Amino acid sequence: MTASQTAGRTAASRTAAARTVATPDGPFTVIADEDAVLASGWTADVAEFIPLIHRTIRPAADELTGSSPALESALVAVERFYAGDSTAPDAVPVRQRSGEFLEATWRVMRGIRPGRPVTYAELAALAGRPAATRPAAAACAMNAAALFVPCHRVLRTGGGLGGFRYGLAIKQSLLDREAGA
Repeated sequence: MTASQTAGRTAASRTAAARTVATPDGPFTVIADEDAVLASGWTADVAEFIPLIHRTIRPAADELTGSSPALESALVAVERFYAGDSTAPDAVPVRQRSGEFLEATWRVMRGIRPGRPVTYAELAALAGRPAATRPAAAACAMNAAALFVPCHRVLRTGGGLGGFRYGLAIKQSLLDREAGA
């Protein structure tokens, strides 16, 4: 779906489903419409995600329903990830909207293989703008679909963890889990 198609969506078509599940790293919540994950991460507070979703695809909190095909697919992928299949989230469709560079960077992140993290500088180069290290880091910070767009696989030059919306302990846990896969 292009940005112009998304902009034309009506409020009635922006319904989504949300669910929180327990993981070894804490509660993990997914918000998905019929076709794709809109937001996800390690918190049980669904309301935290609503502002992270671009206004053209954002459901209202009272529009969240019980289930959707994309939500069920995402939850199976989360379960498989924690059972040792670190590539399970790769097949789950994600829908995020922003500017051209952020969207390109999110697409690139989806191609970063488990156990093979890249630096923010490498991410910028892979996204086509080698000098855009800070904007690449901003793409990680603005990523609404954690795990499915694996921003945890992006590190500082020199190997430092950098930042992570859900805390460095979870980022390290994810990296350790993927390194052992």
